[in-house]
Amino acid sequence: MKKDPATRIQELEQFGEFGGVNPSITDSSTYTFLGNEEMIKTFEGEAEGCFLYSRHWNPSNKYLADALAAMEETESAWVTASGMAAITCALLQLCNSGDHIITSVTTYGGTYAFLKNYLPKFNIEVSFVDITNLEEVKAAIRPNTKVIYTESITNPLLQVSDIPELSKISKENNIALVVDNTFSPLIVSPKELGADIVVYSMTKFINGKNDCVAGAICGTNEFINSLSSVNDGTAMLLGPVLDPMRSSSILKNLNTLHIRMKQHSKNAIYLAHKFEEIGIKIIYPGLSKHPGHQVLKSFMNEEFGFGGILAIDLETSEKASKIMEKMQEKGIGYLAVSLGYFKTLFSNSGKSTSSEIPEDVQKQMGLSPGLVRFSVGLDNNIEYTFEKIKNVLTELGYL
Repeated sequence: MKKDPATRIQELEQFGEFGGVNPSITDSSTYTFLGNEEMIKTFEGEAEGCFLYSRHWNPSNKYLADALAAMEETESAWVTASGMAAITCALLQLCNSGDHIITSVTTYGGTYAFLKNYLPKFNIEVSFVDITNLEEVKAAIRPNTKVIYTESITNPLLQVSDIPELSKISKENNIALVVDNTFSPLIVSPKELGADIVVYSMTKFINGKNDCVAGAICGTNEFINSLSSVNDGTAMLLGPVLDPMRSSSILKNLNTLHIRMKQHSKNAIYLAHKFEEIGIKIIYPGLSKHPGHQVLKSFMNEEFGFGGILAIDLETSEKASKIMEKMQEKGIGYLAVSLGYFKTLFSNSGKSTSSEIPEDVQKQMGLSPGLVRFSVGLDNNIEYTFEKIKNVLTELGYL
């Protein structure tokens, strides 16, 4: 029987140094060797199981990386100090000057800014496409294309990437498929669907407490070893190492991810149906009318639901501001960016997490100035939460 990603995490046995049920935290920056020859071999990448310096590897980071690799069923993983560090290190390791990347125009604002504004200084070209239009993806391929980069469920318009079909395209053209799975951990297993590399902002659902910033790269042993090479590894040389104390706390939180994702999803689909009932324009991949609903259903791990992110269109940023401020005032959640927290967070995407994307491009991609992205929390009584939202909309005269 095939194991689900949560079971693969659960089956790991990672004991502490003295038999503790929690793995030990190693907060050393450097490590001693019994002999100089072992140190030389470690620097040359020939020694197994040796740690030389925590920018290279740290035992606590390795525990977390092993758990993430188990979840994604990849050979290995690497943890970073932020989600953007994971994205940038993975892409810079894959691409050289003169190479080309194909990506979704609908993507996180920080990722868009890196691809659009930062990579040109290295003479790396990027084509932005509608990632749901496979013919458009194929048409964008060039002889120098090295990567197709997408998000499983895109930010903030919640488009669904057809990972199996994108994988076919990438393999036919000898291109690496890199998938950001931040919005859908456990729900989507990109590597099983044909992705070569999976990246995360662990800041979000994986950690789930909004108390730290962290990222992850999951891939083959060969790729992770290349990232950490002391000679030309992007992660090793740029140095976005995650603090071992944070690794330890994230690892503990990872073990409750399956419980949290189910509750996030349960609450989000309830709100989505209720918004639909009262006539609010709603985007949520769990609704049958969503353009990517059937695609997502065809490959998702259904027991974890359709995710905790939804978006409603309030037409104008002014209208969105009034409603968000009133919702915060009434204790519905917080007017804040990020996602995956145990309380509901909401923000006006065009003016916040997608503000790096020029307004004309926002309009082209269909991002309404009044779009409000909800990261639905772990509310025990989501019915009560919805009644409070409905009261806000009524009080402000929008119902």
